[in-house]
Amino acid sequence: MTEPTAKPSVKSSDLQDPSASANSNDKTHSRGEANRNQHDSTIQQETGARAGVVTLLDKAALLALFVLPNADNSLLERVESSTASATNQTLMAPSLSTSASESSLATQRVALYRAQHERTQQLYLASAAIRPTYLVQTLKTQFAEYQQYLLAQQLDKRGLMDTDAIERLWQQLHVVDDIIEDIVRHMPAQQPAGWQLTTQDGHNPLCFATVGKLKHNKPIFDQGSLNSYVLGHFGVSSFTYDRGYYIGHVVGYLFSCYFCAHLLISYGVTALSQDVVSDYDYASLETPHMVRLLQGLDGYCKKRIYQLAVICARLSVFASDKRIERMLIAEVNDFDKKLQQQHLDVLLLQGLMPDSNDSTPLF
Repeated sequence: MTEPTAKPSVKSSDLQDPSASANSNDKTHSRGEANRNQHDSTIQQETGARAGVVTLLDKAALLALFVLPNADNSLLERVESSTASATNQTLMAPSLSTSASESSLATQRVALYRAQHERTQQLYLASAAIRPTYLVQTLKTQFAEYQQYLLAQQLDKRGLMDTDAIERLWQQLHVVDDIIEDIVRHMPAQQPAGWQLTTQDGHNPLCFATVGKLKHNKPIFDQGSLNSYVLGHFGVSSFTYDRGYYIGHVVGYLFSCYFCAHLLISYGVTALSQDVVSDYDYASLETPHMVRLLQGLDGYCKKRIYQLAVICARLSVFASDKRIERMLIAEVNDFDKKLQQQHLDVLLLQGLMPDSNDSTPLF
């Protein structure tokens, strides 16, 4: 790529021939059908690679790479569908060995990474006339963060949530694309580095696309969250069971740290060893090397990454869940407990309890 987006060097399976490009024009093409055709698609891509040609997509096909097939459905419906599919697969193959399962998981993860890389490569190779304007605004209705915000908004009967400020931020979501563009212009070119991120109780607060088994059954589709969209500009990522994996530019590392720190989420980051993700090019860097990479970023770039992380943190599912928790507490405490205790003490002192005609609230 010509942009310093820290994507791995183009491999034969990363390229797309004209037949694969034509298939991308159908925005309603199901994800399941795409998976069934994965083998044929890989052969086609390798054929295109041997020809040394990268086929660029038109605007509609490029947009279709980012839009979920069922983007018009609610998040709940998408989650239920994904859960049901995973359950059916488990029931259909009860005798699957552990080693075979791990092999399948590794294959799925690499396929996801290649799809993420190809999508971003197509975006940055597209001309200004082809590239969608403020893509993030177009996609926001399919983001888990936006769906959770709508849920919190519906539940906020007592006006506990700062609806105006959050709604304004969603309306100004185009600034995310502006900041990303600015970061891409300023960040230095680097070989993709890999690391794994663990957070409290094995949750997925960054809403990475989920692959395989999860400790907490809240699957996230690829491009089904704001964070997966943002981090996709700098690398590739996934989440399995209780930890996230990220391969890309060091700005993705910074974003993840800033995001978790702003939300007071305890987290740990370690280098991703080479044997975790095979068949995908990345550097496994120890702490001193990561320090050097961070030292290579200028202060302006770090500030822009921080701004981007704070915006995403304020709109995150984690933040919406905290607002909903406050609503739950408010419903429990919807009366003056001290006054009720005084009233109860008076009644008990008099040896009386309210009868059916007493309208004085007790509890």
